[in-house]
Amino acid sequence: MIVTIREVAVDARVSTATVSHVLNKTGQVSRETRRRVLAAAKRLGYVPNQHARSLAFGRSRTFGMIVSDVENPFFPEVFRSFENRAQELGYEVTLSDTRYEPRLMRRAAERMLRHKVGGVAIMTSEMSPPLIKEIVRHQIAVICLDGSSCRPLVASIKIDYFSGIRQVVEHLFRLGHRRMVFVGGKATLKSNLARQRAYIECMRALSLEPGATLHGNLRFEGGYSAGLEILGMSPLPTAVVTINDLTAIGVIKALRQGGLRVPEDVSVAGFDKTEIAEYVLPPLTTVDIQRELLGRLAADALHELSSTPNAPGKEYVIPTSLVTGESTGPAGSPRTLRPGRTIPPGGQV
Repeated sequence: MIVTIREVAVDARVSTATVSHVLNKTGQVSRETRRRVLAAAKRLGYVPNQHARSLAFGRSRTFGMIVSDVENPFFPEVFRSFENRAQELGYEVTLSDTRYEPRLMRRAAERMLRHKVGGVAIMTSEMSPPLIKEIVRHQIAVICLDGSSCRPLVASIKIDYFSGIRQVVEHLFRLGHRRMVFVGGKATLKSNLARQRAYIECMRALSLEPGATLHGNLRFEGGYSAGLEILGMSPLPTAVVTINDLTAIGVIKALRQGGLRVPEDVSVAGFDKTEIAEYVLPPLTTVDIQRELLGRLAADALHELSSTPNAPGKEYVIPTSLVTGESTGPAGSPRTLRPGRTIPPGGQV
Protein backbone atom coordinates (compact mmCIF):
# COMPACT_ATOMS: atom_id res chain seq x y z
CA MET A 1 0.00 0.00 0.00
CA ILE A 2 1.29 3.48 -0.91
CA VAL A 3 1.57 5.82 2.08
CA THR A 4 0.37 9.37 1.38
CA ILE A 5 1.61 12.67 2.73
CA ARG A 6 -1.77 13.08 4.48
CA GLU A 7 -1.20 9.88 6.49
CA VAL A 8 2.22 11.14 7.57
CA ALA A 9 0.60 14.41 8.66
CA VAL A 10 -2.03 12.61 10.75
CA ASP A 11 0.56 10.39 12.42
CA ALA A 12 2.83 13.35 13.22
CA ARG A 13 -0.14 15.52 14.30
CA VAL A 14 0.71 18.33 11.89
CA SER A 15 -0.71 19.76 8.66
CA THR A 16 0.13 18.39 5.22
CA ALA A 17 1.78 21.74 4.46
CA THR A 18 4.14 21.23 7.42
CA VAL A 19 5.02 17.73 6.19
CA SER A 20 5.73 19.19 2.75
CA HIS A 21 8.01 21.85 4.26
CA VAL A 22 9.94 19.23 6.25
CA LEU A 23 10.38 16.77 3.36
CA ASN A 24 11.27 19.48 0.84
CA LYS A 25 13.38 21.46 3.33
CA THR A 26 11.41 24.66 2.79
CA GLY A 27 9.82 27.10 5.23
CA GLN A 28 10.44 27.53 8.95
CA VAL A 29 9.74 24.41 11.03
CA SER A 30 10.81 23.82 14.65
CA ARG A 31 13.37 21.14 15.39
CA GLU A 32 10.83 19.09 17.40
CA THR A 33 8.22 19.25 14.62
CA ARG A 34 10.82 18.23 12.04
CA ARG A 35 11.82 15.28 14.23
CA ARG A 36 8.19 14.11 14.57
CA VAL A 37 7.53 14.35 10.83
CA LEU A 38 10.67 12.46 9.85
CA ALA A 39 9.99 9.80 12.47
CA ALA A 40 6.41 9.36 11.20
CA ALA A 41 7.59 9.15 7.56
CA LYS A 42 10.13 6.48 8.46
CA ARG A 43 7.69 4.53 10.64
CA LEU A 44 5.03 4.45 7.92
CA GLY A 45 7.48 3.77 5.09
CA TYR A 46 6.61 6.93 3.18
CA VAL A 47 8.31 7.22 -0.24
CA PRO A 48 8.28 10.71 -1.83
CA ASN A 49 6.75 11.04 -5.29
CA GLN A 50 9.82 12.39 -7.06
CA HIS A 51 7.88 13.22 -10.23
CA ALA A 52 5.32 15.31 -8.36
CA ARG A 53 8.03 17.02 -6.32
CA SER A 54 10.03 17.94 -9.39
CA LEU A 55 7.00 19.36 -11.19
CA ALA A 56 6.20 21.44 -8.11
CA PHE A 57 9.63 22.99 -8.43
CA GLY A 58 9.22 23.46 -12.20
CA ARG A 59 11.83 20.78 -12.99
CA SER A 60 11.43 17.20 -14.14
CA ARG A 61 13.56 14.41 -12.71
CA THR A 62 13.24 12.41 -15.91
CA PHE A 63 15.66 12.21 -18.82
CA GLY A 64 14.85 10.81 -22.24
CA MET A 65 16.97 9.12 -24.89
CA ILE A 66 16.05 8.85 -28.57
CA VAL A 67 17.92 6.21 -30.61
CA SER A 68 17.86 5.15 -34.26
CA ASP A 69 17.55 1.39 -33.89
CA VAL A 70 17.05 -0.32 -30.54
CA GLU A 71 17.79 -3.71 -32.17
CA ASN A 72 21.34 -2.61 -32.95
CA PRO A 73 23.39 -3.74 -29.90
CA PHE A 74 25.28 -0.44 -29.97
CA PHE A 75 22.29 1.52 -28.70
CA PRO A 76 21.16 -0.70 -25.79
CA GLU A 77 24.73 -0.68 -24.49
CA VAL A 78 24.84 3.14 -24.64
CA PHE A 79 21.40 3.37 -23.03
CA ARG A 80 22.42 1.09 -20.15
CA SER A 81 25.32 3.38 -19.28
CA PHE A 82 23.13 6.48 -19.67
CA GLU A 83 20.43 5.03 -17.42
CA ASN A 84 22.88 3.93 -14.72
CA ARG A 85 24.47 7.38 -14.53
CA ALA A 86 21.11 9.19 -14.67
CA GLN A 87 19.80 7.11 -11.77
CA GLU A 88 22.92 7.93 -9.77
CA LEU A 89 22.05 11.60 -10.32
CA GLY A 90 18.45 11.02 -9.20
CA TYR A 91 16.66 10.82 -12.58
CA GLU A 92 14.30 8.31 -14.12
CA VAL A 93 14.83 7.52 -17.80
CA THR A 94 12.55 6.91 -20.79
CA LEU A 95 13.58 5.56 -24.22
CA SER A 96 12.21 6.08 -27.75
CA ASP A 97 13.24 4.34 -30.98
CA THR A 98 12.88 6.07 -34.39
CA ARG A 99 13.81 3.11 -36.64
CA TYR A 100 15.16 5.75 -39.04
CA GLU A 101 11.59 6.85 -39.87
CA PRO A 102 10.75 10.60 -39.92
CA ARG A 103 7.24 9.86 -38.65
CA LEU A 104 8.61 8.08 -35.60
CA MET A 105 11.15 10.83 -35.01
CA ARG A 106 8.35 13.36 -34.56
CA ARG A 107 6.46 10.92 -32.35
CA ALA A 108 9.57 10.42 -30.18
CA ALA A 109 9.98 14.19 -29.77
CA GLU A 110 6.31 14.60 -28.87
CA ARG A 111 6.59 11.81 -26.32
CA MET A 112 9.43 13.64 -24.58
CA LEU A 113 7.30 16.79 -24.43
CA ARG A 114 4.34 14.87 -22.97
CA HIS A 115 6.55 13.36 -20.28
CA LYS A 116 7.90 16.84 -19.45
CA VAL A 117 11.43 15.43 -19.36
CA GLY A 118 14.20 17.62 -18.03
CA GLY A 119 16.58 16.67 -20.82
CA VAL A 120 16.86 14.53 -23.96
CA ALA A 121 19.88 12.68 -25.34
CA ILE A 122 19.35 12.45 -29.12
CA MET A 123 21.48 9.56 -30.36
CA THR A 124 20.53 9.87 -34.03
CA SER A 125 21.79 12.46 -36.49
CA GLU A 126 18.55 12.12 -38.48
CA MET A 127 16.60 14.16 -35.93
CA SER A 128 15.65 17.34 -37.78
CA PRO A 129 16.79 20.77 -36.50
CA PRO A 130 13.17 22.05 -36.31
CA LEU A 131 12.25 19.19 -33.95
CA ILE A 132 15.28 19.90 -31.77
CA LYS A 133 14.34 23.58 -31.73
CA GLU A 134 10.81 22.67 -30.66
CA ILE A 135 12.09 20.59 -27.76
CA VAL A 136 14.40 23.38 -26.58
CA ARG A 137 11.58 25.92 -26.84
CA HIS A 138 9.95 24.06 -23.93
CA GLN A 139 13.09 24.67 -21.83
CA ILE A 140 14.20 21.06 -22.18
CA ALA A 141 17.95 20.47 -22.30
CA VAL A 142 19.26 18.56 -25.33
CA ILE A 143 22.51 16.79 -26.10
CA CYS A 144 22.95 15.58 -29.68
CA LEU A 145 25.24 12.87 -31.00
CA ASP A 146 27.15 14.45 -33.89
CA GLY A 147 25.27 17.73 -33.45
CA SER A 148 26.42 20.64 -35.57
CA SER A 149 26.21 23.49 -33.07
CA CYS A 150 26.05 24.30 -29.38
CA ARG A 151 23.96 27.02 -27.76
CA PRO A 152 22.13 27.55 -24.45
CA LEU A 153 20.43 24.28 -23.43
CA VAL A 154 22.02 22.41 -26.36
CA ALA A 155 25.27 20.43 -26.16
CA SER A 156 26.94 18.10 -28.65
CA ILE A 157 28.91 14.87 -28.46
CA LYS A 158 31.19 14.13 -31.39
CA ILE A 159 32.88 10.79 -31.98
CA ASP A 160 36.29 10.93 -33.62
CA TYR A 161 35.28 8.78 -36.57
CA PHE A 162 38.23 9.93 -38.67
CA SER A 163 40.78 8.65 -36.18
CA GLY A 164 38.97 5.32 -35.89
CA ILE A 165 38.82 4.74 -39.65
CA ARG A 166 42.43 5.88 -40.06
CA GLN A 167 43.55 3.30 -37.50
CA VAL A 168 41.67 0.54 -39.36
CA VAL A 169 43.06 1.48 -42.78
CA GLU A 170 46.63 1.83 -41.51
CA HIS A 171 46.32 -1.50 -39.66
CA LEU A 172 45.29 -3.22 -42.89
CA PHE A 173 48.00 -1.40 -44.85
CA ARG A 174 50.65 -2.69 -42.44
CA LEU A 175 49.31 -6.20 -43.04
CA GLY A 176 50.02 -5.75 -46.75
CA HIS A 177 46.52 -4.96 -48.00
CA ARG A 178 46.38 -2.66 -51.00
CA ARG A 179 43.03 -3.60 -52.53
CA MET A 180 40.18 -2.71 -50.19
CA VAL A 181 36.49 -1.84 -50.39
CA PHE A 182 34.21 0.02 -48.00
CA VAL A 183 30.71 -1.06 -46.98
CA GLY A 184 28.78 1.93 -45.67
CA GLY A 185 25.27 2.57 -44.42
CA LYS A 186 22.55 5.14 -44.97
CA ALA A 187 23.78 8.05 -47.07
CA THR A 188 21.59 10.47 -45.10
CA LEU A 189 23.27 9.82 -41.74
CA LYS A 190 26.06 12.24 -40.81
CA SER A 191 27.96 9.57 -38.91
CA ASN A 192 27.85 7.24 -41.94
CA LEU A 193 29.08 9.95 -44.30
CA ALA A 194 31.84 10.92 -41.87
CA ARG A 195 33.18 7.35 -41.82
CA GLN A 196 32.94 6.99 -45.59
CA ARG A 197 34.78 10.28 -46.21
CA ALA A 198 37.44 9.29 -43.66
CA TYR A 199 37.99 5.98 -45.46
CA ILE A 200 38.46 7.69 -48.84
CA GLU A 201 40.82 10.32 -47.43
CA CYS A 202 42.92 7.76 -45.56
CA MET A 203 43.26 5.51 -48.59
CA ARG A 204 44.37 8.42 -50.75
CA ALA A 205 46.83 9.54 -48.07
CA LEU A 206 48.48 6.13 -48.51
CA SER A 207 48.45 6.59 -52.32
CA LEU A 208 45.84 3.83 -52.67
CA GLU A 209 42.67 3.76 -54.73
CA PRO A 210 39.69 3.68 -52.34
CA GLY A 211 38.03 0.95 -54.38
CA ALA A 212 34.29 0.40 -54.45
CA THR A 213 31.91 1.85 -51.88
CA LEU A 214 28.97 -0.45 -51.26
CA HIS A 215 25.89 0.40 -49.22
CA GLY A 216 24.26 -1.67 -46.52
CA ASN A 217 21.57 -0.77 -44.00
CA LEU A 218 23.62 -0.96 -40.76
CA ARG A 219 22.19 -4.42 -40.06
CA PHE A 220 23.19 -8.03 -40.71
CA GLU A 221 21.19 -8.34 -43.93
CA GLY A 222 22.73 -5.19 -45.41
CA GLY A 223 26.20 -6.54 -44.79
CA TYR A 224 25.22 -9.90 -46.23
CA SER A 225 23.94 -8.30 -49.45
CA ALA A 226 27.16 -6.27 -49.76
CA GLY A 227 29.15 -9.46 -49.21
CA LEU A 228 27.36 -11.07 -52.15
CA GLU A 229 28.32 -8.08 -54.29
CA ILE A 230 31.95 -8.46 -53.21
CA LEU A 231 31.91 -12.10 -54.31
CA GLY A 232 31.09 -10.90 -57.83
CA MET A 233 34.09 -8.56 -58.03
CA SER A 234 37.13 -9.32 -60.13
CA PRO A 235 39.70 -9.13 -58.81
CA LEU A 236 38.42 -9.70 -55.30
CA PRO A 237 39.52 -7.21 -52.63
CA THR A 238 41.86 -8.49 -49.95
CA ALA A 239 40.19 -6.45 -47.20
CA VAL A 240 36.77 -4.98 -46.38
CA VAL A 241 36.25 -1.98 -44.08
CA THR A 242 32.67 -1.77 -42.80
CA ILE A 243 30.49 0.90 -41.21
CA ASN A 244 29.68 -1.14 -38.07
CA ASP A 245 29.98 -4.57 -36.48
CA LEU A 246 26.59 -5.86 -37.67
CA THR A 247 27.55 -5.06 -41.27
CA ALA A 248 30.91 -6.80 -40.83
CA ILE A 249 29.23 -9.96 -39.53
CA GLY A 250 26.85 -9.98 -42.50
CA VAL A 251 29.77 -9.57 -44.92
CA ILE A 252 31.64 -12.45 -43.29
CA LYS A 253 28.63 -14.76 -43.63
CA ALA A 254 28.35 -14.04 -47.37
CA LEU A 255 32.09 -14.48 -47.98
CA ARG A 256 32.11 -17.80 -46.17
CA GLN A 257 29.12 -19.04 -48.14
CA GLY A 258 31.07 -18.04 -51.25
CA GLY A 259 33.89 -20.35 -50.24
CA LEU A 260 36.28 -17.70 -48.91
CA ARG A 261 38.03 -17.80 -45.57
CA VAL A 262 38.22 -14.85 -43.18
CA PRO A 263 40.90 -13.60 -42.68
CA GLU A 264 43.06 -15.96 -44.78
CA ASP A 265 41.46 -14.91 -48.07
CA VAL A 266 39.75 -11.65 -47.15
CA SER A 267 40.14 -9.55 -43.99
CA VAL A 268 37.04 -7.83 -42.58
CA ALA A 269 36.98 -4.98 -40.04
CA GLY A 270 33.99 -3.64 -38.13
CA PHE A 271 33.31 -0.46 -36.17
CA ASP A 272 31.65 0.35 -32.79
CA LYS A 273 33.02 -2.56 -30.70
CA THR A 274 29.65 -3.91 -29.68
CA GLU A 275 29.58 -6.83 -27.27
CA ILE A 276 28.75 -9.24 -30.07
CA ALA A 277 32.07 -8.46 -31.81
CA GLU A 278 34.11 -10.65 -29.49
CA TYR A 279 31.72 -13.61 -29.58
CA VAL A 280 31.39 -14.12 -33.34
CA LEU A 281 33.81 -16.35 -35.23
CA PRO A 282 36.31 -15.03 -35.94
CA PRO A 283 36.22 -12.28 -33.26
CA LEU A 284 36.12 -8.94 -35.05
CA THR A 285 38.81 -6.37 -35.51
CA THR A 286 36.80 -3.25 -34.72
CA VAL A 287 36.95 0.29 -33.36
CA ASP A 288 36.07 1.10 -29.76
CA ILE A 289 34.04 4.30 -29.46
CA GLN A 290 33.66 3.93 -25.69
CA ARG A 291 29.93 3.32 -25.41
CA GLU A 292 30.00 3.46 -21.61
CA LEU A 293 31.70 6.87 -21.67
CA LEU A 294 29.23 8.07 -24.31
CA GLY A 295 26.19 7.21 -22.20
CA ARG A 296 27.64 8.54 -18.96
CA LEU A 297 28.79 11.76 -20.58
CA ALA A 298 25.34 12.34 -22.09
CA ALA A 299 23.70 12.02 -18.66
CA ASP A 300 26.23 14.32 -16.98
CA ALA A 301 25.83 16.95 -19.70
CA LEU A 302 22.02 16.92 -19.42
CA HIS A 303 22.25 17.21 -15.64
CA GLU A 304 24.49 20.26 -15.96
CA LEU A 305 22.33 21.89 -18.63
CA SER A 306 19.01 21.27 -16.87
CA SER A 307 20.12 22.30 -13.38
CA THR A 308 22.08 25.45 -14.26
CA PRO A 309 20.13 28.54 -15.40
CA ASN A 310 21.20 29.71 -18.88
CA ALA A 311 23.91 27.05 -18.99
CA PRO A 312 25.91 27.33 -22.24
CA GLY A 313 26.11 24.21 -24.38
CA LYS A 314 29.47 22.47 -24.72
CA GLU A 315 31.02 20.18 -27.29
CA TYR A 316 32.39 16.88 -26.05
CA VAL A 317 34.67 14.63 -28.12
CA ILE A 318 34.83 10.85 -27.71
CA PRO A 319 38.20 9.35 -28.75
CA THR A 320 38.35 6.09 -30.71
CA SER A 321 40.82 3.22 -30.60
CA LEU A 322 41.49 0.13 -32.69
CA VAL A 323 40.78 -3.27 -31.12
CA THR A 324 42.55 -6.01 -33.07
CA GLY A 325 40.63 -9.26 -33.36
CA GLU A 326 41.00 -12.34 -35.55
CA SER A 327 38.99 -11.15 -38.57
CA THR A 328 42.02 -9.39 -40.08
CA GLY A 329 45.33 -10.90 -41.09
CA PRO A 330 48.16 -10.63 -43.62
CA ALA A 331 47.12 -10.08 -47.22
CA GLY A 332 47.09 -13.28 -49.23
CA SER A 333 45.88 -14.38 -52.63
CA PRO A 334 42.13 -14.90 -52.33
CA ARG A 335 40.63 -17.76 -54.27
CA THR A 336 38.79 -16.87 -57.46
CA LEU A 337 35.18 -17.98 -57.81
CA ARG A 338 34.38 -19.80 -61.01
CA PRO A 339 32.70 -17.52 -63.61
CA GLY A 340 28.95 -17.72 -63.85
CA ARG A 341 28.38 -19.02 -60.33
CA THR A 342 25.87 -17.17 -58.18
CA ILE A 343 25.21 -17.42 -54.49
CA PRO A 344 21.56 -18.10 -53.63
CA PRO A 345 20.42 -16.45 -50.36
CA GLY A 346 21.44 -18.78 -47.56
CA GLY A 347 23.05 -21.18 -50.04
CA GLN A 348 26.54 -22.59 -50.47
CA VAL A 349 28.82 -22.40 -53.47
